[in-house]
Amino acid sequence: MMASSYSAKDEDGHITVTGPGGAALRSKKPENTAFKQQRLPAWQPILTAGTVLPAFFIIGLIFIPIGIGLFVTSNNIREFEIDYTGVDESSPCFNCSQNFSWNSTQPCTCSIPFSLEQSYENNVFMYYGLSNFYQNHRRYVKSRDDSQLNGHLGSLKQPSKECEPYAKHENKPIAPCGAIANSMFNDTLELFYNDPNGTKVLIPLRATGIAWWTDKHVKFGNPGDGLNLTAEFQGTTKPVNWRKPVYELDSDPLNNGFINEDFIVWMRTAALPTFRKLYRIISRKDNMVPTLLRGNYTLEVVYNYPVRSFEGRKRMILSTISWMGGKNPFLGIAYITVGSVCFFLGVVLLIIHHKYGNRNNSADISN
Repeated sequence: MMASSYSAKDEDGHITVTGPGGAALRSKKPENTAFKQQRLPAWQPILTAGTVLPAFFIIGLIFIPIGIGLFVTSNNIREFEIDYTGVDESSPCFNCSQNFSWNSTQPCTCSIPFSLEQSYENNVFMYYGLSNFYQNHRRYVKSRDDSQLNGHLGSLKQPSKECEPYAKHENKPIAPCGAIANSMFNDTLELFYNDPNGTKVLIPLRATGIAWWTDKHVKFGNPGDGLNLTAEFQGTTKPVNWRKPVYELDSDPLNNGFINEDFIVWMRTAALPTFRKLYRIISRKDNMVPTLLRGNYTLEVVYNYPVRSFEGRKRMILSTISWMGGKNPFLGIAYITVGSVCFFLGVVLLIIHHKYGNRNNSADISN
């Protein structure tokens, strides 16, 4: 049996074991240092009534007013939503929803009347919303070529394999390629105000300024100098489900091709199956007159986007915004709930401490 002896701690803190023949062997035990032996100085809070109770009350007194402010601000945002899917037979868009498909050659139009009970001040944002559309599917999210979307000529002619099966069509590269671009929302929405005298007034809708600045000026770009898009996209073909090529999306050269803002907004995929995307902006022109007056309106829809195949729904949303964004009462409710719970717990613990704290102190003194 092999004998060994343990030597005292060396000056450098290492622990050594003396083996046969007097040779010094390094031990597998941790070094005898403050760090490895967990002897470093540490701070550990001592939870007493004097520290816990004020913390609960302070959190409650801070969170509850913030939550009330957020909730009131959210409720002051005016929002109107109308579903124009056309599922019900009484819906004006019922015939379009039943008969229209991606292969339809003639667009279908429908008109939906509605009324606003309140006037809308400041700028009004028009959104389109889709339900049961899973843009967060892994293969769907990856089905794009960011190099092509940035305007690189090499990727324009040779799309990435990630775009398959929407990379080529009839032996021509698709621009833009991928499933995201192929399924781009293409309904046309127009808004009319029904004047009391019987005339219909078209509400001007602004199609620019709806995309993120970084998306339009950094992530997306047209090939070449962008002056003659027809020539730059020569040799490519449009996505299978599109009615016109990418260089005919808009007559404005600053909003055409890959930098078309409707296209850019669609390419930013949503995280949830029910989502909304900004479609147009109704700018306020006169500070003395509301952007949208109270009264009757008509939504004219060119029904190009079928949703029956995935049991989806379509809707149009009109909304104002505030400093905290769009209408979302959840954040205010969350702050109010957390603040109320903390304040309630503070009151309960204060009662318990007042009732039993002195009794415990008296018992300690008597002992």
